[in-house]
Amino acid sequence: MPGPVTTTRSGQVALVALDNPPVNAASHALRSALVETLHTLDADPQIRVIALYGVGRGFIAGADIREFGKPPRDPLLPEVCLVLERCATPVISVLHGATLGGGFEVALATHARVALPGALFGFPEVTLGILPGAGGTQRAPRLAGLAPSLELITTGRRIGAEEALELGLIDRICDGAPAEIALQMGEAVLAGDLATRVTGACDVPPDQAALEAARSKAAASPLFAPLRCVEAVAASALPLDAGLAQERALFNDCMASPQRAALIRAFFAERAVAKIPEAEATPRDIQSTGVLGAGTMGRGIAVALLMAGLPVTLVEPKPAIRAEAEDWIMRALDGAVARGKLSTPGAEAARAGLRTADDLSALAEVDLVIEAVFEDLDLKQEVFRALDATCKAGAILATNTSYLDIDRIAAATARPADVIGLHFFSPAHIMRLLEVVVARDTAPEVVRTGFALAKRLRKVAVRAGVCDGFIGNRMLARVRAEADALVLEGATPWEVDAALEAAGFAMGPFAVSDLAGLDIGQAGRQRRGEVAPVSDALCDRGWFGRKTGRGYYLHKGKSRVPNPDVTPLIDAARHTPPRSFTPEEITTRYLTAMAAEGAQILAEGIALRPIDIDAVTLFGYGFPRHLGGPMHWADELGLGTFIDRLGGSAPEILQQLHLEGRSLADLN
Repeated sequence: MPGPVTTTRSGQVALVALDNPPVNAASHALRSALVETLHTLDADPQIRVIALYGVGRGFIAGADIREFGKPPRDPLLPEVCLVLERCATPVISVLHGATLGGGFEVALATHARVALPGALFGFPEVTLGILPGAGGTQRAPRLAGLAPSLELITTGRRIGAEEALELGLIDRICDGAPAEIALQMGEAVLAGDLATRVTGACDVPPDQAALEAARSKAAASPLFAPLRCVEAVAASALPLDAGLAQERALFNDCMASPQRAALIRAFFAERAVAKIPEAEATPRDIQSTGVLGAGTMGRGIAVALLMAGLPVTLVEPKPAIRAEAEDWIMRALDGAVARGKLSTPGAEAARAGLRTADDLSALAEVDLVIEAVFEDLDLKQEVFRALDATCKAGAILATNTSYLDIDRIAAATARPADVIGLHFFSPAHIMRLLEVVVARDTAPEVVRTGFALAKRLRKVAVRAGVCDGFIGNRMLARVRAEADALVLEGATPWEVDAALEAAGFAMGPFAVSDLAGLDIGQAGRQRRGEVAPVSDALCDRGWFGRKTGRGYYLHKGKSRVPNPDVTPLIDAARHTPPRSFTPEEITTRYLTAMAAEGAQILAEGIALRPIDIDAVTLFGYGFPRHLGGPMHWADELGLGTFIDRLGGSAPEILQQLHLEGRSLADLN
């Protein structure tokens, strides 16, 4: 069986094929074989050009994730790049597919770069808490300048071939098969039609303003890696060897940071949650779908299905709402094209795949129905009785309920094995999380179908059991109660939001409540027999948040400012003298409450593993990726310290793990 690197010769051009499926990751086998091949070819007087290209999906997609957490093995990627750059024989690279991270660094070390149309480039390392450690911070500025390199390296943004060419990161765009282009470009080098140069020998034009702006922005971030990225790029002003040494030192600083472990955890969470007890079941074939209810969630779910190439029958009995939804869906598809999420032919096919109707009979032959009507148990049971009588045998009946008891919904049918929860998050065509809620009688193949659907929709599916709020909204209710307690004890809603947003949350809990609708939260509390005096007082006044222009904030368009009329309501609800809180105290209280509820969810078997809970918060609730998720945060804090903070309320599962000297991560 051939290895990951093979060579063919065509005259004076050596064609070096990189073939390490599925994505040509820079594994130890590929690295060592490539170095050996380069030494051999560079010493061969018959070879005047070496052309590298990737077989299959791309050139080199980046590091091999199978080697994460394992001891490094020589040759490391920085050495590979130096061997490439120091070859006396010109080395060119032909790039297609995703050339990211270490793969991009390899390409930058070659003496010329030619991309195929559609190629993607980028440095995603910062999203994993590290920086490009194989010369990317030194070579990119020598080709593109400081400002573009800083932006790419500190954000992880991906760019296409056209932008890469404009920035000078590649030298040419050619269409054709990679092997054919490699030979053509090798011959172009021989003919003098494609210039080559040693990237490390190029100068970096000074740009102090760009450096200072990047430093200022990175210093204001709660993330550890961006500022180290800036300093590494700044070192590109030094001779290459000195700059590489500085890059390596900063890379090692990032590797030692707790944020790196958290971000790696977040990266692997997406893969881990796919491991479910029903993984071996055969999913049902879904070729047609129906959505019942054309409100905010129903229309968003319809768009998600249409964008995945599934035809949708949208049932809504009210003509005005149905017409409005159809118009909204068409505009959403146009928006997906504008954002590059959908091709123009794909959008045309999606539009053709939408059918609207006013009666359930239109759903008689679809393979999957997703119910998205108002959050009322009696109503949903009535709907499912009707669906049971209407839909064909074998059709999956799914509910998008956010909180309600799916066992009771399924019991309204004569086919509870076909009933499942598919809890989308708003906006449903954009948010990546999908809670697949497994009821008591749900068949394994129906669960497996839910996960297969999520993959087709490009969503992250997490398996959840039945309880009020499942995983995500149950945790949200707990931390929202903690946020309310902080306010009653002396913090303001805006201090709580500011502290959590500074810690990296996308939005604070009071801003989230305003966005979702304070009346929605009140309905959930009423169902659970709970009260929240300030929020309830706002609802009594008809102040439901953004939808009414007033809640904890005053809303105008997308802007928000604190609502001063909330302060007297808070004062009236307090029964003890208020005290002040630091942002750190607020954040710690909030995270502790979230992790405590997660531990209870785990103990009850609602979630399979701690990492499933982390995935829900990361992909559905804007939890800071650099903290890894609430369960990872508890592990980093130390279970002993965490249990002490909880006092007598610590779930037994935590106490048992602590006694055994184990962590929550051991349950993954």
